[in-house]
Amino acid sequence: MATIAKELAFKSYPFIRIFEDGTVERIPFPYSSYVPPSPDQDPETGVYSKDITISDNPKFSARLFLPNLPQNQTQKLSILVYFHGGAFCMASTFSFLHQRYLNRLVSEAKVVAVSVEYRLAPENPLPIAYEDCWAALQWVASHSINKGSSDGNKETWLLNYGYFDRVYIGGDSAGGNIAHNLVMKAGVEGLCGGVKILGVFLSCPYFWGSKPIGSEPKGENFEKTLPYLVWDFVYPSAPGGIDNPMVNPAGEGAPSLTGLGCSKLLVCVAGKDHLRDRGVQYYDLVKESGWKGELELFEVEGEDHCFHVSLGIETKTDQTETTTENVKKMFKRLASFLV
Repeated sequence: MATIAKELAFKSYPFIRIFEDGTVERIPFPYSSYVPPSPDQDPETGVYSKDITISDNPKFSARLFLPNLPQNQTQKLSILVYFHGGAFCMASTFSFLHQRYLNRLVSEAKVVAVSVEYRLAPENPLPIAYEDCWAALQWVASHSINKGSSDGNKETWLLNYGYFDRVYIGGDSAGGNIAHNLVMKAGVEGLCGGVKILGVFLSCPYFWGSKPIGSEPKGENFEKTLPYLVWDFVYPSAPGGIDNPMVNPAGEGAPSLTGLGCSKLLVCVAGKDHLRDRGVQYYDLVKESGWKGELELFEVEGEDHCFHVSLGIETKTDQTETTTENVKKMFKRLASFLV
């Protein structure tokens, strides 16, 4: 374990420290502890979950979620490929926070979900997370062909319950950024088996740029903001730096958003979120691009960044949890989008 006496190379992010010798030290944040899946059902939501390895080389994995269904149900379910947030350098789909979040979303939306455990920066700098998530999406799509195959890398929950005409992707914060970049890539390259992405949701998505917009800090304070600093930290080789199209879809040379490879797009923002103005700008860019799909901006006033992922937890001495009305509204909207 690195000590504070060592020289810090990066200390702007509150939950991670990088030392000059290359040591990475992640500081646990509330509700980030590992929890196992629930193959025998989550007692609160009835959702089943299990962990699978998508690739051994490179090695990355996912946690799958299946809602509680009537025994005689034959109707197939929409498929959601989900990407967690955490500034590309922290958090995990195996954490208490994301386990509880996906349990509730899957229970309400009645979808089969694949939550990708992509590799994190700085040990694995971008674009590795994008590559892992693209490979995971292609792996899911591959289940649409040779459904009777005995291929050991095929997942029975996807084969038995997944409806490949209703594939969605989505994510929160950095995960929303990943979802955007993957649907752009899908618009150009397509998916295995000709699978189409029906819809995409971006919740409190991480976008930024070299010039402030809206209520963002001005002057030298802008370059000290966390969204500005973290991009160079997780993607130091990015062409164009903070104006790279992967983080700044409004930047010079960014591809037209008419190329979004989906039919529906839901952009969710929170009124007090420091990324709120970028999410609204992204919605406006898509609207002005002439993209032909269904587009919606859903804003929840008075809430902060990714409030719905924490499910309205209030830290109290007795550790009780309160689910706010705004969280209920957010889950209701996401669930109705994923039909």
